[in-house]
Amino acid sequence: MTARSPDEAQLTEWMASLPRKRMGAGALLRDQDGRVLLVEPVYQDAWVVPGGVVEADESPHAGCRREVAEELGLDRPPGRILSVDWVPAEPGRTEALVILYDGGELSEQEIAAITLPPDELASFAFCTPGEVGAKVRPAVGRRIGESLAALAGGTVAALEDGRPVS
Repeated sequence: MTARSPDEAQLTEWMASLPRKRMGAGALLRDQDGRVLLVEPVYQDAWVVPGGVVEADESPHAGCRREVAEELGLDRPPGRILSVDWVPAEPGRTEALVILYDGGELSEQEIAAITLPPDELASFAFCTPGEVGAKVRPAVGRRIGESLAALAGGTVAALEDGRPVS
């Protein structure tokens, strides 16, 4: 066993003192009419895009692909990043960073093949951009709207709680 030098010990202590943030990744999937795919979790009232928490030692890209496969039964590699959103802490939840990827357009065959895990998701729906706000939390609605604008404009949206960073 080798002893650590004082510099290694200080670095280890400093690293342990850094803040911890949750990270999430999701896919903005659409049908051939441009409607957004939303899923209905069984554990909350508001709908979300397919995705979830990025696990330890997992990249956001890999986490997004894994979550889409787990939630929809579809193995689709995520496209480019559409938005990066810092989400402030709220009671019972730490602050988070959420990355939304372009999930692309689903074919009729892929839509027919969607299988939801019944212990996690109750249903799914395709919604026009105007319908999204009625199903999701306000910050998620803002994030989806800004991500759609980034998709159309070929840009990436830098967001804080779903609002563009000025």
